[in-house]
Amino acid sequence: FAALSQETRLDALRQLVKAGPAGLAAGAIAAAENVPAPTMSFHLKELAGAGLVRSRKEGRSVIYAADYGGIRALVEFLLADCCQGDPRLCGPYIVKEACA
Repeated sequence: FAALSQETRLDALRQLVKAGPAGLAAGAIAAAENVPAPTMSFHLKELAGAGLVRSRKEGRSVIYAADYGGIRALVEFLLADCCQGDPRLCGPYIVKEACA
């Protein structure tokens, strides 16, 4: 949960989910969030360490993409374990499209 406890990381993850499998360059994410590139790189590495994003080198750039399997595993954990399997506790878990 620590990886998602910081607003910049949540914003970066939202961008990567919107970008799809192609992902985005770390510098582009930093510019869109108005965050220094080294700071964004730190946050992206935290997300990668949590299994929520993947990275790859393309030339001189590092491209990050959402790891949908990792995100799915987190959502499944939250719904199954945090809600104790009781649908009344979770209710409808998709109440709005966050990435629309």
